[in-house]
Amino acid sequence: MNQIAHIMAKPVGAVCNLDCEYCYYIDRMAGYGAARSVRMPDDVLERHIRSNIAQYSGSQAREIWFSWQGGEPSLYGLSAFRRIVARQQELCPRGKTICNAFQTNGYTIDGDWARFLAEHDFLVGISIDGPPHLHDRFRHDRGGHPTHDRVVTGLRHLQAAGVRVNALTALNSDNVREPTGVYRHLKSLGIEHIQFIPVVERQKADGVIARVPQLDLPQPNDRMAGWSVDPNDYGRFLCVVFDEWSCNDIGSVFVQGFEEHLAAWTGQRASLCLFAETCGRGLALDHNGDVYSCDHYVYPQYKQGNILDSEFSEFVEDPSQVVFGQQKSEGLSAECHECNYLFACHGGCPKHRLIVDRDGGHPVNYLCPGYQMFFRHADDPFRIIVNSMRTRRPVDEIMTLLRRRAVENGERSGKIGRNDPCPCLSGLKFKRCCLHLA
Repeated sequence: MNQIAHIMAKPVGAVCNLDCEYCYYIDRMAGYGAARSVRMPDDVLERHIRSNIAQYSGSQAREIWFSWQGGEPSLYGLSAFRRIVARQQELCPRGKTICNAFQTNGYTIDGDWARFLAEHDFLVGISIDGPPHLHDRFRHDRGGHPTHDRVVTGLRHLQAAGVRVNALTALNSDNVREPTGVYRHLKSLGIEHIQFIPVVERQKADGVIARVPQLDLPQPNDRMAGWSVDPNDYGRFLCVVFDEWSCNDIGSVFVQGFEEHLAAWTGQRASLCLFAETCGRGLALDHNGDVYSCDHYVYPQYKQGNILDSEFSEFVEDPSQVVFGQQKSEGLSAECHECNYLFACHGGCPKHRLIVDRDGGHPVNYLCPGYQMFFRHADDPFRIIVNSMRTRRPVDEIMTLLRRRAVENGERSGKIGRNDPCPCLSGLKFKRCCLHLA
């Protein structure tokens, strides 16, 4: 049976109504020349729908997934998406269900959009980087104005309509230093599903942003772009958020990275390509039908062809694409092979392998120190959670165990005063929270 590819379709290419400083995709606009608008033509859209559905022929999968990204996919227009949904239903095989995922900056989402997305059960990811002073640091509109409040307005439309919403939070050099503020702000907005996405970009010695990954090896004089996360800050961010989540929010807030790593601690394979052993099944479809190896490798060197000439199943099984996916595991450094936590990250995303290996071999993931810090910190709690799940302990009991562990760790590090913040990071004073567990 053919492998099923996950297609990240970009109906307006890289066109966007925002001007986020850290956007890794922004240089794609230069390839569009003087075009005033960029839209996926009808023949490309029709072929995309047919070819994606065809992948599932003979598969036991009951759901056929479409993923719409950008740029900003809402700029394709609500009427266009109404036609997309209608055509999907016309072509949907009996016994299967069409599912759509839609990533948006929320800037153009109004009541009509929200009702449409709810009616057709779209899974929506909305980009929000924390409270206003952090979100607006790098996320501006084309006029340089802040965007947080308008994004929240779009979020409220989605929530009022009952749309399933995920927060897509890019961690940059600023907000990564305020883990508690970012996490609690997202919770205060009623968001229950969160993805934390580290911003990592390399800057060459001459100051040019090296946006094209893996076209040249990292050099000792390279440095990171100013908005990139610091690896140690990233590790501390994950540790702080994990402590609050594990003591207070298991079962009510779902953090994608934590869920993925928890699966690794139970021996399961990663479902997210970032932490999988190999990759290569996440293709990117540009507005003109060009197909690329990955959403982060939309450059000529990684172009696989055009959807008007081949099927998605052919692209994902093409020898060059198979090699692309296998290079993730075959390109691991000696340091990775010696790491106790290789099972949890498998070296991370290849685009982040920007650090020269100590032996001068394969490059190391730039975020490795942060990952190791987090894995060491979360190792025991993960084991407690896994063992508790195996014995079918209720979630409340699991969190009580973890809160007791937090109190014990706090006592070992020094006396906790009754009026001190509780070590479980609930935000309450110790006397009003976990004192009874001491």
